[in-house]
Amino acid sequence: MLISYKYRAYPDATREARLHEALDTCRWLYNKLLEECTTARENGAALTMQETQARIVTLKEENPFLKDVYSKVLQMVNYTLWSNLRALSQTKKKGRKIGKLRFKSATRYRTLNYNQSGFKIDREHSTITFSKIGTISFTLHRPYPGEVKGVLITRSGDNWYVIIQAEQEVSEPKREGRSVGIDVGLDSFAVDSNGVVIENPRFYEHSRDRIKKLQQSVARKQRFSQNWKKAKGKLEKAYDHITNQKNDFLHKLSRQYVDTHATICVEDLNIKYLKENGKSRGLRRSIHSASWGRFFSYLSYKAASAGTRFIQVDPRNTTQMCSNCGSLVKKDLSVRVHECPYCGFVADRDYNAAVNIHRVGMEQPFEPVEPRPLHHISVMQVLSMKQEAPPLRAG
Repeated sequence: MLISYKYRAYPDATREARLHEALDTCRWLYNKLLEECTTARENGAALTMQETQARIVTLKEENPFLKDVYSKVLQMVNYTLWSNLRALSQTKKKGRKIGKLRFKSATRYRTLNYNQSGFKIDREHSTITFSKIGTISFTLHRPYPGEVKGVLITRSGDNWYVIIQAEQEVSEPKREGRSVGIDVGLDSFAVDSNGVVIENPRFYEHSRDRIKKLQQSVARKQRFSQNWKKAKGKLEKAYDHITNQKNDFLHKLSRQYVDTHATICVEDLNIKYLKENGKSRGLRRSIHSASWGRFFSYLSYKAASAGTRFIQVDPRNTTQMCSNCGSLVKKDLSVRVHECPYCGFVADRDYNAAVNIHRVGMEQPFEPVEPRPLHHISVMQVLSMKQEAPPLRAG
């Protein structure tokens, strides 16, 4: 199982200049290969991934500046292009109206991918040496287990990060322990079958006014001027802050569930469909902001490394079904209380769904449900939970 670990990097002025040059070169190559693919398609032909891979060799002879970037990084540019083309094709097959793949602007190409080779990590001194770039310091605040398969270095605003991809073995399943069903939502971030309600952090909503002002500031500036770059940098930092808040919340919450349960059951939601087909722009934005998919992803890989079973169940009728007797009780999204007219069971709508998710995931028959008082956990309580791993200390 491949797991990514993200660390802050601190290139000096010389290495940072080389990073910028390498990014610009990779962006040029990406756009050049995309242009040739587009031209071939317009002329009734179709290039293959292998042909564009071979084209890099001739482009390096025609454009010597390409030799200043490690060859494996250039190959991964081609891989990224074809991944994007395939994703676009799959989207078109699903009946959605799509345009053409866009060329990358200078602000939209931010990552160099050193896959399998071209790097050397010095854990003792917290440095990584990249081929054609040099040695860069980074903050090794969290150990990464397993064999390193690749390293990415990416720019976010004025900051640089390294992402170490390590192969980690899947642990043996836990034989004993508690199980839980988790229902995600918008009013509360999650409600589980133990009666625990997790408050929705709404990080974006709390920062919306500031984001709006920063966006207006960028719009008023002359594009690519120094003032525009400064304003855009502030906007990117604001977005990074929201992302970091969200990731911290999701990492700690998922870690808490994995450490305290032997089996975790969730719905197998088509989150992309929900975001694209929401009834209003506000609903679609709220679903995107909630980051259910990221939460499930964190639960999945943490569970695999900890020996916790992670089960995704069919979401059909988990909300409408009575967890006490199994009868279908139709209710609109605005109805927050489940009231069964057949058995008289009354419970919070999301708690009823969480119990159903748990029952289906554990393949249990319907049994009378003992109503539990819901226990609310605030965002600050989640954020005060322990870190993913203790920081590494010198000496």
